[in-house]
Amino acid sequence: MLKHLLSIQSLHTKRRIICCKTKNLTPRGLWWVCSFNCHTGPDFVLQQSTKRKGAPRNQVTKRRKRERSACQPILDCFDQQYSHELGNLWTSARAVLLDPPSWQYGVMLNRFATLTNIKHILQSQGFSSVLQQTGASTLLLDASSMVSPSKQQVEKASLFLPHSVSTCPPTSDDSHLQLDRTSHSLSQHPQSEPQSSSSLPRPLLQCYIHPSALRFPSQAHWPGQLKQYYLLNAASLLPVLALQVRNGEKVLDLCSAPGGKALAIMQTATPALLCCNEPDPHRRDWLAKTLESFLPHSLSSRVIVSSQDGRSFGRSEAGKYDKVLVDAPCSNDRSWLYSSNGQQGDQRLKERARLPGLQAQLLRSALSSVRPGGVVVYSTCTLSSSENHAVVEAVLNSCPEAEPEDLWEELVIPFSNHFTFSPAHPAHRHSQGDTVSSPRHKHGILVVPQPGRTWGPMFLCRIRRKK
Repeated sequence: MLKHLLSIQSLHTKRRIICCKTKNLTPRGLWWVCSFNCHTGPDFVLQQSTKRKGAPRNQVTKRRKRERSACQPILDCFDQQYSHELGNLWTSARAVLLDPPSWQYGVMLNRFATLTNIKHILQSQGFSSVLQQTGASTLLLDASSMVSPSKQQVEKASLFLPHSVSTCPPTSDDSHLQLDRTSHSLSQHPQSEPQSSSSLPRPLLQCYIHPSALRFPSQAHWPGQLKQYYLLNAASLLPVLALQVRNGEKVLDLCSAPGGKALAIMQTATPALLCCNEPDPHRRDWLAKTLESFLPHSLSSRVIVSSQDGRSFGRSEAGKYDKVLVDAPCSNDRSWLYSSNGQQGDQRLKERARLPGLQAQLLRSALSSVRPGGVVVYSTCTLSSSENHAVVEAVLNSCPEAEPEDLWEELVIPFSNHFTFSPAHPAHRHSQGDTVSSPRHKHGILVVPQPGRTWGPMFLCRIRRKK
């Protein structure tokens, strides 16, 4: 066992970074503290080894939740702000945020890996495809597809589950659900990644969700083997759907780490270039490892990792990209609510006041980076209108070439059976609290966690640069 752990640790030190541009880094302080993305997985889950003498090699890892309580200064701030901005929705959203065991997580399948048994296992556990249910998968179809499906990659290998000790960093691949081993055969053999871009499967984003808080088990990182799925908050797919990436486009993921949305982009299309930008070295290393675990070497010329200060992209690469995603650093509610102590909570509240300025700079940089006629999607994982609606409004007022687009019929209506939406600003809240029929707000849509629909928080807005 010790030899196995040392071997994994050694392999991790040799992991491949797809590509990296060296640029000046942004100051670490504000970016580092504020840029954790809560919607790609729980940070409150600890792994508990189940490996014991005589146990099967593919014993599914059990995990247990760490006892934690909410940080009172953060909760007091949320109560004061969100009760005003969300009205009655805040009471139920508050209950969800204070109950991590109720949080739901989606399973995004990796089109580059073999998936023979995994759909059957998911469906037998009660998971269903959120995109097929909503009909939103039609958004992902591209008649001019540059790749064709590979039969060997679609129907070949069995589900590969991790050994009892995972050495991955605390990303979205955290879980506690134990599968029924009597029902399904689990493979012990890693799968090899495809070597030729000509054999890549047809782009189609697939995400499975469960009506309750069941979470699929994680898969360990093995060099040369692609993971079959990525665990995430399903609402985090909405910004990717809004981006509407097509094959052959140049795409910038301006604040990319830990990489969940970059992976989702690569499930929807095969862009000519996907630049994943992350200025912080630690998070950039995390990002590169995520990409390595899910994308084949054959895409290394298409997917690169950049280290620029996101605020300077608009100057250094003006008009270069067709689509830009700004999943901005924010005061993410799920993570910040569980600050380790009151002192950390107080510090984060001070930083919260400075975040809208940084977010506006990043959004302006993105608008400069996109070509005329191109699209920018701005997103956060906070309910705060000062970081959502107010940032978008400030940027639109200073950028006459930017025009917001309505996402109501495109995303809100199809997903209203799964997510609870609220207008982005309190002035537009419906008096009867009917979130689906509330007046549209041209500056964005907001997913609010609710009992049984614990997805979010997730705010997003799509802006097109006028020609």
